[in-house]
Amino acid sequence: MIKKLLTIFAFLGAATLGAPVWAQDAAPAASTSVEAPVAADPSEETILVTEETVSTDAAAEEEEAKLDTGNTAWMLASTMLVILMTIPGLALFYGGLARTKNMLSVLMHVFVIFSLTTILWCVYGYSLAFSGDGQVIGNLDKLFLQGITPDSLNGSMPEYVWVAFQSTFAAITTALIVGAYAERIRFLAVVLFSILWFTFSYVPMAHIVWGNGFLGADKAMDFAGGTVVHINAGIAGLVGAYLLGKRLGFGREAFTPHSLTLTMVGATLLWVGWFGFNAGSAAAADGIAGLAFVNTILATGAAVLSWIAAEAVVKGKPSMLGAASGAVAGLVAITPAAGFIGPMGAIVLGLLAGVVCLWGVNGLKKLLNVDDAFDVFGVHGIGGILGAVLTGVFAAPSLGGLGNTLLDDPASMTIAGQVATQVKSVLVTIVWSGVVSLIAYKLVDLFVGLRVPEDQEREGLDITAHGETAYHY
Repeated sequence: MIKKLLTIFAFLGAATLGAPVWAQDAAPAASTSVEAPVAADPSEETILVTEETVSTDAAAEEEEAKLDTGNTAWMLASTMLVILMTIPGLALFYGGLARTKNMLSVLMHVFVIFSLTTILWCVYGYSLAFSGDGQVIGNLDKLFLQGITPDSLNGSMPEYVWVAFQSTFAAITTALIVGAYAERIRFLAVVLFSILWFTFSYVPMAHIVWGNGFLGADKAMDFAGGTVVHINAGIAGLVGAYLLGKRLGFGREAFTPHSLTLTMVGATLLWVGWFGFNAGSAAAADGIAGLAFVNTILATGAAVLSWIAAEAVVKGKPSMLGAASGAVAGLVAITPAAGFIGPMGAIVLGLLAGVVCLWGVNGLKKLLNVDDAFDVFGVHGIGGILGAVLTGVFAAPSLGGLGNTLLDDPASMTIAGQVATQVKSVLVTIVWSGVVSLIAYKLVDLFVGLRVPEDQEREGLDITAHGETAYHY
């Protein structure tokens, strides 16, 4: 009440009480000041107030709630870039890896999952992920995007823009899983599993890490989705690959990609779109976006080089498939770290990602004895784990990072303490996604069946599921 009275006095002009306002420090020499009584109780102290402070505080409040057109433009562009990395980027990357008879089925899976997930996101996903203060899930205050108008702001951008941006994250995460169960799953099973997994795995993890959930409260660092996106999808893919079983002829026939040209084009579109994915996660056109941008260039390039170098040593020749896979590995690993670590840390992280993920799709895959068709777990799961854990290392200011910028004092983070937090976030994601995925696959198998009959698998899903072919000779 006292503050309100003093603010009113400020507008009465110099003819009355001067311009009383709140002041934190002594008034500048050039300011008009007055000692104003602030309460009837004579025991209370007087407060020195200045007109300058009133205008400064008012300007700060106005600026905080003001739309920034530059940030908005960047976020709109970032949203379009993430759409580009999904359709056509991810679709072509996976499609090229498939055999000719299954090319269209892979494209169809990615295309439909993107369409489906963006709608589910706006119906209930956004509200559950970004509303409320629950430790695991939000609330339905913004069900059907109710209460959001063109004037609603999220930070300095329209909330509709934030909704759209986050919808693309949900869509590509769900679509990533396609690469693990490709070439032998029923189309209806893909749709039903995607609905269940999006609802019970992606949405809660987004809230737990980026909303007001318990990992967010722990200050777990995940700039653009190492846990929420890549580990989450990688574990779901691994579980699906086990439950569906190996493709007919796996281990006896050569399952070579039908078009490495398309895979390379897809990898390129993924790289380009990833700038929206990582730099867009700064939620502003600022220096952090710039840092994430350059880190995305460097980590990816380093991973390409380390992958093909290791491949040349192990197999005798560097391959185009290896270069494309290395690029994705670098992109995955830098995702959780992009806005926290320095450029030199990004190079080191990329070099490690190339070698570790090469082992993930070769040595580890054989140890697991699983038919993960396009190596979703080997690249996204392993790369996501590597990036998430090492974010806690390379973010250290002593190693060129910014510290944990989620803390009031970013430099106060310790490597050991932050790595422990990162490991906890990784383990939570693995368990959560693993349990949800297992239940979702089992439910779908119970009601409609997961795998197509053997004769349909031999003929190919393009004809048997969709009645068309990718190529006519």
